[in-house]
Amino acid sequence: MFARLLWSLLRGSRGRLAVALVALISGATVISGLLNLNLDIGRKLAQEFRMLGANVVISSPRPSQSIGSSADAPTAAPAVMDAATVLDEIGLVRSGDIVAAPYLYIVAHSAGAPVVVAGTWLDEASKLAPAWKFAGNRVASRSDMTQCLVGRNVARQFRLAPGSDLALSYLGRSVHLRVAGIVDAGDTDDNQVFVNLPVAQALAALPGKIELVQLSVGGTSATIAQSVAQLAAALPGYDVRPIRQVTEAEGQLLNRTRLLIVSMVVLILVLTALCVLATMAALSMERREDVGLMKALGGSISRIVGLFLAEMGVLGAAGGLIGCIAGMALSRWMGERVFGASITLRWEIVPLTIALMVLVALAGALPLRLLGKVKPAVILRGE
Repeated sequence: MFARLLWSLLRGSRGRLAVALVALISGATVISGLLNLNLDIGRKLAQEFRMLGANVVISSPRPSQSIGSSADAPTAAPAVMDAATVLDEIGLVRSGDIVAAPYLYIVAHSAGAPVVVAGTWLDEASKLAPAWKFAGNRVASRSDMTQCLVGRNVARQFRLAPGSDLALSYLGRSVHLRVAGIVDAGDTDDNQVFVNLPVAQALAALPGKIELVQLSVGGTSATIAQSVAQLAAALPGYDVRPIRQVTEAEGQLLNRTRLLIVSMVVLILVLTALCVLATMAALSMERREDVGLMKALGGSISRIVGLFLAEMGVLGAAGGLIGCIAGMALSRWMGERVFGASITLRWEIVPLTIALMVLVALAGALPLRLLGKVKPAVILRGE
């Protein structure tokens, strides 16, 4: 009997309930889209900030001065670290979301002119700087001792092109390399020659030594701080520091974006509840006679109010479910427009959105609860 009465109520007030259902579907669509975006925004922002390059640096605590800081008398020694020790410790704490590349810098000579040479892992260095633009080819192997990459300013100065030969000399040691590609970085990297780490170590006569390690740690600012703390504990004799401008900007942007999303969700919930409340206020006036008749036939107030609340619960669940489906499409559209990539669909927001819409529908059904005060005698007399 309860189910038949519930079905009769839903059918008998199709016009009014359709307005409430549209409000619930609209609210659920926007809320589910924003919640889905909120759950995935940390990963998307981490991907965007990864385009800025390294956000953590490991170096010796001593002031570092590159070998060959004077073009005429390169006698100053750098503050070097043992590569195996540092990289082994990084390997113990690193995850799939960390990219690391060691560096050793020298100022060598080519055709009688000084040039900064950066020895690194060329396969990892390009991952640390995804914004690099290449003319020519990349160097995919970190053991390749015959190829190098040159910045665009170096290529212009020495008239180099992909496939050109480049001779580098330092303190009586020399090496001949082939230019694999030209790097357009838009910063100081354009003034450097990039070689694989063993080449720079051989030129500097510093086998197994590096000056620093650059890391790109993915995740939120809290994740980055945790990784920095782990590395600092594993490398107590070295300086492990985040690049504050990158990590703080990422954390602040993430917090502000999430605050905006939460504020929008709360505002939409309030507006949806007000819309349902207005619709139910009009509906309660139409149902006064039905309530009076049910009470005259012996229906209890709790059963009558429960019937109306069940009606609104069904309406809220239906609106939440339909809105979730539309919200998934909305979140994918927002992800493509904002981040240029699709947002991962999180199905756990479906029950959350449905529960929120049911609560909103029940909150908006407050006028229907007042129908319990209707007096049957007054209604039956037509007053």
